[in-house]
Amino acid sequence: MRYHSTRGSAPVLDFRAVTLTGLASDGGLYVPEAWPTFDRDAIAALQGLSYVDTAVAVMAPFVAGSLTEDELRELCTAAYGRFAHAAVTPLIQLDHGQWLLELFHGPTLAFKDVALQLLGQLFERFLTGSDAHLTIVGATSGDTGSAAIDAVAGRQGVDIFMLHPAGRVSEVQRRQMTTVLAPNVHNIAIDGDFDTAQALVKAMFNDPDFAGRFQLSAVNSINWARLMAQVVYYFYAAVRLGAPDRRIAFSVPTGNFGDVFAGYVAARMGLPIERLIVATNVNDILYRALSAADYSRGTTVPTATPSMDIQVSSNFERLLFDAGGRDGAALAAQMAGFEANGAMRLTNAQADFARHLFTPARIDADGMALAMRWASEHAGETIDPHTAVALAAARAADLDVPVVTLATAHPAKFRDAVERATGSRPSLPARLGDLFAREERFATLPGTFEAVTGFIAERARPRA
Repeated sequence: MRYHSTRGSAPVLDFRAVTLTGLASDGGLYVPEAWPTFDRDAIAALQGLSYVDTAVAVMAPFVAGSLTEDELRELCTAAYGRFAHAAVTPLIQLDHGQWLLELFHGPTLAFKDVALQLLGQLFERFLTGSDAHLTIVGATSGDTGSAAIDAVAGRQGVDIFMLHPAGRVSEVQRRQMTTVLAPNVHNIAIDGDFDTAQALVKAMFNDPDFAGRFQLSAVNSINWARLMAQVVYYFYAAVRLGAPDRRIAFSVPTGNFGDVFAGYVAARMGLPIERLIVATNVNDILYRALSAADYSRGTTVPTATPSMDIQVSSNFERLLFDAGGRDGAALAAQMAGFEANGAMRLTNAQADFARHLFTPARIDADGMALAMRWASEHAGETIDPHTAVALAAARAADLDVPVVTLATAHPAKFRDAVERATGSRPSLPARLGDLFAREERFATLPGTFEAVTGFIAERARPRA
């Protein structure tokens, strides 16, 4: 499988190179040269398979030429062996038409573990036997940081520098990052919001001097391998609810558009997805883009759903690339305009393309709280605020097919918000029970390119 940049001028890479690189050298994001497709028989053959075997079947076309199926199975077995539930991503029924797909049974209690546990295995496999040393730089609005750090802490050949917005992640999210004291882990709290952190990471990849000194790689959803791993649970859930003979809808709490884009990939591969509900909070750039073709940056408002407090959704570029006929030069010009002005209009072709599959929804704080209360009182389920945003959107969609809400985080990661809505304070699982007694270690820096790159340059290993 070969991979092309959404902006058309970066080198074409294989899966190994794409995994180790992350962001394309022209500022774009890598996507497969063509979407592999599964016919009805291939989808039906997934019924009854374990999560690992489903993962191997779904991901094998994407890794062709870089990993054999046996090698992929070995990596998946190691990655998902750390999950606390044997099903890895179990389905829970809420009522006759609503379901939860629990994605938080990994070591850091968030859906990011599903992809990042595998990504850590891929990094180690692809670096073994070489002199290469990766410098991973990432930005997190909460969950990516802890999942990425857990996946690579202590691994040879890798240093990780994770930026988070100071004071804008939950205490559990922060401590899951800052209490990992492995020597290759470096946490940075910056003055600013997540968009500031994300912009700094992109600037590092795009700066020839800085990027030339270190072998940079990404763990954010700009890294194709991470998105690839998330495609699997759409197939895993859908076949358990009747696919390919039954169509399924998914409701996804969305900030950076990565998780819902994985659903789009599943649909392109042939999975019978009726709708993908793009559920945002009041930081609603994706709602405005999909409902009114208005992709314009606003002011980020801090909410009880910090992982969605985003006004620039990086992965939306991948959808725009497909929606615009895969014209890299045209998209590069369109994104340059957005990066200069903070606003752009989707073309008619892009807007029409998205409308066929995506349903946008904007859920405010009251809607979120009511969804948490409904899940608790009517279904006996405690859910986190991000999941509640998607559940509120799912219940409002009034679809005549099963609707699966992606439950993206354990409710104990957001104990205060859950307690305010339901009156019940969820407890951390036993394996994280001493989290608040652990020592923290992180640096606090201004949200400037000079401050952050200076910090990293003093600690990272230069290219050989």
